[in-house]
Amino acid sequence: MATFTTSNRSVADVTAQVHEVWEVLTDPDLLAQLTPFLHSVTEHGEHWVWQLTKVPVLGKSFSFTFRELMVFDEPHRIDFTHDPAPGAAETAGVVGYYALTPHPRGTHLETSMTITVDLPFPGLLRPGVTAAMRGVIAIMGQRFGHNLLAHLGATNA
Repeated sequence: MATFTTSNRSVADVTAQVHEVWEVLTDPDLLAQLTPFLHSVTEHGEHWVWQLTKVPVLGKSFSFTFRELMVFDEPHRIDFTHDPAPGAAETAGVVGYYALTPHPRGTHLETSMTITVDLPFPGLLRPGVTAAMRGVIAIMGQRFGHNLLAHLGATNA
């Protein structure tokens, strides 16, 4: 078992207003509906429990459940930090943020995250595993972006 980490940052200008985008990003059920590989998000006070299912990596599939501490600065920023429950043995976690700023045609949305997972691959496979992780994250981001725009009835500005 080895630990693998990758990061992603993306930006987009969308024709929806900040409050409309904020409503989506703060709705756990809707996030799960709009995001591929995301089975559910369950709110537990200041923590959200994210459950991913059947994430493909190098010909195998893995499911992950992890708890994130969510900090909301409405309607500008959402920070999330991996914060497992005491005694929990989680094999995945994410640290990052969503930042929303008004844009002349809607909202400027910035997302940044670092994903860390423990997988049953030797460390010498790090380049391949990291490339696979980046591919999955790219698909998740592209499909979420498409689904977000469709849900909001918006376009890229």
